[in-house]
Amino acid sequence: MEKQKKLDYKWVIVVLCFMMVFITLGFCSSPQSLFLDVVASNMGVERSLFSLNSTFRYVATAIANLFFGSLIRKFGVKKLIMFGFLCLSSSMVVYSLAGGLITLYIAGAMLGIGFSFTGTAMVGCVINRWHSESKGKIMGAILAANGIGGAIAIQILSPIIEAEGNSYRNAYIISGIVVLLMGIIMAIFMREAPKDVTELPPHEGKKKKNRGESWAGVEFSKISKMTLFYVSLVCIFLAGFCLQGISGIAKAHMRDVELSPTYVAFAMSFHSVSLAIFKFLTGIIYDRWGLRVTTGICSVTASCVMLLLAFVSNSPIGMAIAMIYSIFSALALPLETIMLPIFAGDLFGDRAYEQVLGIFVAVNVLGYAIGTPAVNLCYDALGTYKPALITCAILMVIVTFSMQTVISKAHKLRATVSAT
Repeated sequence: MEKQKKLDYKWVIVVLCFMMVFITLGFCSSPQSLFLDVVASNMGVERSLFSLNSTFRYVATAIANLFFGSLIRKFGVKKLIMFGFLCLSSSMVVYSLAGGLITLYIAGAMLGIGFSFTGTAMVGCVINRWHSESKGKIMGAILAANGIGGAIAIQILSPIIEAEGNSYRNAYIISGIVVLLMGIIMAIFMREAPKDVTELPPHEGKKKKNRGESWAGVEFSKISKMTLFYVSLVCIFLAGFCLQGISGIAKAHMRDVELSPTYVAFAMSFHSVSLAIFKFLTGIIYDRWGLRVTTGICSVTASCVMLLLAFVSNSPIGMAIAMIYSIFSALALPLETIMLPIFAGDLFGDRAYEQVLGIFVAVNVLGYAIGTPAVNLCYDALGTYKPALITCAILMVIVTFSMQTVISKAHKLRATVSAT
């Protein structure tokens, strides 16, 4: 009688990471825009003042991720994930009790810290430990949970938020409870690392060039002296600046050119579904064709959709452009999610992976924090988003060529290290 095949725990880890993203980003991030007008109205504050809690969130995330590598080494993955869930659940409680702006900003900072240890950086760290191959497809599948979780959470929370009175506080409490329950599940089933870790490279001896695989890498002390490291930081910052800045004003720009609210909602409804599909597709493209092709596709798409959005208008062609933007902007956004762990591992390897990834995420989030206010400042000064859209499209062209140069030099480094 054949022995029953044991479950490979690395796939349990994948499911846990999928559910972590599904719940945390789905219930704590995606519905945030639903609270804007309701909370501001109930608390009697300006929307701009309420939205500053997002700035506190991004700044807190950036600061926490600067120390991501050292924190992982000191406390380990599981403890930091538990701390992240505790911060997220607590932030929802603080939001629900908030009676003033200071409390809201404290909740925003707690939210940012929570996402630092349950979001992209942590998923990348965990998958890098448990999977040495096909990381693109795995990361893409996991991070696609953001769009799916967000779509479901919005359907659950939206009626509660829009009900009369202070019922929005109940939506925060529900989110906090859901996150806490998921945190308990993670505490029970999450493991630090595989027991049978090996230093041997995967599929050693194969002639076929494999994509999405680990390599040894170099020490951070050497990486920090490399020009290509700092060029990659500038590119990652600009990608976050442009992508977050433009996605944050897309709906407002469509309304400014007098597209109907119904059509804007219809067009943007395709975005979440497209995001889930394209994140997974991006992972497949990386595993099949490598970093150069994947980065090129995402970056060129980003530049094109920003330029297209600048020419949206209340005409049949303009309406078609709005629909194209809503769908294909999702192919650009992996540059600030799934691609960050891939950049860290592919460019600089495993030796300083957590430290490099933490810095990449921190710099990218700093781009978020500056991008949206900068784009809106352009609107306040000129009365239109069009110059900002064209400028960001040009910046993404620069990012495209610069990242191709970085990839070429990094792959030469990889070949040199592998040969020694």
